[in-house]
Order: sequence, then C-alpha cells, then structure tokens
Amino acid sequence: MKKYVKIILVVVSLALIVGAYYGYQVYKIIAGSEPLSGKQENIPSKMVSIPPINKGIADWPNWRGTDFEGKSATKGIKTDWSKGLKVIWQVNYLCQDKSTASWSAPVIQGNRLIVPGRDKTNDLVFCINTDSGKLIWSGSYEAIAESSHGPGSRATPFISDDRVYTFGRSGDLVCWQLLDGKLLWRKNVKDEGGAEPSWGFSSTPLVIDNQVIVQGGGKALVIAYDKVTGDLLWKSMEGDMGYSAAITMKIEDELKLLIYHGKGLSCLNPSDGKVLWSVSWPTSYGVNATTPVVYKDIIFHTSGYKMGCEALKVTKNGYSVLWKNNVLEAQHSDPILIDGYIYGYSGQSARNSGEFKCIELSTGKEMWSTNDIGQGTTTYADGHLICQDLKGNLFLVAPDPSGFKKIGELKSAIKDVQNPAWTVPVIANGRLYLRYLQQLICYQLD
Repeated sequence: MKKYVKIILVVVSLALIVGAYYGYQVYKIIAGSEPLSGKQENIPSKMVSIPPINKGIADWPNWRGTDFEGKSATKGIKTDWSKGLKVIWQVNYLCQDKSTASWSAPVIQGNRLIVPGRDKTNDLVFCINTDSGKLIWSGSYEAIAESSHGPGSRATPFISDDRVYTFGRSGDLVCWQLLDGKLLWRKNVKDEGGAEPSWGFSSTPLVIDNQVIVQGGGKALVIAYDKVTGDLLWKSMEGDMGYSAAITMKIEDELKLLIYHGKGLSCLNPSDGKVLWSVSWPTSYGVNATTPVVYKDIIFHTSGYKMGCEALKVTKNGYSVLWKNNVLEAQHSDPILIDGYIYGYSGQSARNSGEFKCIELSTGKEMWSTNDIGQGTTTYADGHLICQDLKGNLFLVAPDPSGFKKIGELKSAIKDVQNPAWTVPVIANGRLYLRYLQQLICYQLD
C-alpha cells in the first residue's frame, strides 16, 4: 500500500473517531439521557413509623427558598473548609436504571425532604428524613417520557401546608399528602392544550393562596389549578413555554405574577391570569431558563445564547428599560442579588469553563469577573455564596464588589461526576444538600 494511501486512511479514521465523539455529544444534548455513574442502590424499605410533620427555623420549601431569591435563613455556617465538611448521610437510589436522569432540586421542611426521581417507566417521589437519611415514604405514577437529558423531573417541588406539589417532565402536576405520601390528585397540562418543549416541562410549580400555577405552553402557556381539588381555575396566553419558575412580585403594593416564557417575560394578575404587559426576549431554542431577580420596582433577567441581560423599571401598566448589555449571559444558572450587586455565572452550562461575575444592578457595570471556579450554580447563606461547578466541586465565596474573594473550597464534594452536575445546592436548617442524578448528599454546614 502506498504511503499517501495510508496517510489518507489514517486521516479518515481520525475524522470518523472525532465525528463519532462529537456526534455522541450532540445526541446527548438533543435526545440522549446522561448515563448514571457511581454507586447505585435499590430503593430501601420505608421507616416503620411515620414521624409527625414539623418545621425548622430555616426551611427551604420551594424553588430558591421562601422569597425566590436563592438565599437561606441558615446562620453560623462553617467557613473553614480546610478539613472538609462532615457528611451526615447520603443516598444513591433517586434514579433507577442507567438512563433515568432526573435533575430536580430537593425541598425541605423540618424533618422532611422531598425530591423527585425516576425508574424506567415511572416518575418517583421520595420523602426522606432530614435527620437520619431514612426513607419516610415514596410515591410513583406511570409516565411516558422522552429521553433528552433523561426522562426524570427537572422541576423542583413546592411544599405548602400539609401538601407537596411535583411537576414531571411529561406535564404531570401531582399533589401529595406531605405526612404519608398519599396521592391526592394528578393533572396533565396537555389535557388543557399544553405543549411539551424540547427538553421537557421544567417550570417549578408556584403556590399562591388557593392556586398552584405552572407553565403549560401551547394553548395554555400559564395554567392555574385549585391547590386542594386540582380543578382548573384559569389559563392564560398561548405560545412556547420557557424553563423558568413562575415567581411573584409586589408592584405598587399589589401582588403580581412573573412568567419567563419562551418568547420573553410577562406580568399577570395572579387572580385571573390577565396579562398586564410583556417584554420580548426571544432566545435560540426558546430557552429562557433563569429566574428573574426582583428588587423593589426593578426586575433583572438574563439568558444565554448571546442574549445577555436587562434591567427593567416596572409599574402595573408597563415598563421601561434601565439598561441592557451582554456582560452577563446566564444559560440556566440563577444569579443572586446582594446589597445592590448581581453575582452569578455567565456562559454555556454544558462545559466546566465559564466566568463568575459581579455586576452593579443599577447600571449594569461589570465590577469584576473570574474563571477560577469553573461553570456552575450558586446559592447563598450567612453572608457567603456557595458555588458548585459542573464537576461537583464546591467553592465558598465572599460577595464583595471590589474583587473576587474565595474563602474556601471542597474538591469532589460530589463523587463520580461524569456529566454536568446541574442541580443547584440547597441550604436548609444548617445543612447543605447536593444532588447529582441518583445521588443526594447531606453535609453539616453549621
């Protein structure tokens, strides 16, 4: 065989290998499920006796905590991480089988932690004792789910009084009894005209008064159900849903509903779904996935795909743009507002390289930027930011507009991370909870 033929064959072989690798990466992004890695366990037996429901002094009952700000009421956290953090307990059974990826963050009230999971054919819900890590109850229902980024839930549950609400990636909104896990009612948004987006229903349910509200997309972009009976109360708007949680905001002393959908941001009356105003913000693939930041009469919102960020001054009747730029482009990592400054990750959330930034809310001015802590998610407690990169490493950061200040770090806080660790850290009642696919780890933080 002539030398040039051999060279051509080698080049073609390398091209095929490279093409196959990147083709697999594209498949995972578009259609595949991240395979589970690390230890997997069977679902354990439940506790013999069901403990009564109680409350803690710093509970985390819903997405981003009680005020939707990503801030925990926990005080007295440990800031010397040189000898690590103590693991209280860990479970490895939230996802059963190798292709059942589920990303939902846990919610906590007192001795109860609720977190969704998945097996081959069913959406799963687990209630775990926060003190011991033992299983109090589990629930399930059959749900046909697509495989893009896994068939499991993305949306975080919402605990309200003696009930908890979950929203599966296939559109099932389910109400469970918090005490023992009895399934009280189940509705699917597709029955009201909802349309599943490319990466599944992801909008965390929001409970307001007697309502539970979700994004349904299609002919039912926003849907409100009676939180006790599950009956339809109203539906509003049509179009592509986003991947962001619905939140509330006080505007001129009236409670309003903010929906970050596939085409932009809308303000609604929560009582009837009437649209008051909308901001156009169309991204590639319709991915508006971060939670808007609210401060008095200002809304800050951001998206990836070169959309950047924007600050709005709002009234009940409309809004004006304070500023708009591309300093921060958060794909689905929620920034946090502290003393007039926004702190958060910027860049694509598929690889562990990005920038963590501080910008001034009033002007959009970049105060500083660092690439020292990878790409990831962040939460806040007791004057500190806790950042988790996509490899499962933790960083303790002091928020300071004058410069980046890393106080501590904990390498491999999550073990056996083979795919991006997207689930945001949760802090409640002095403990830190990290979720990666089938794993859930509880660290002592105070």
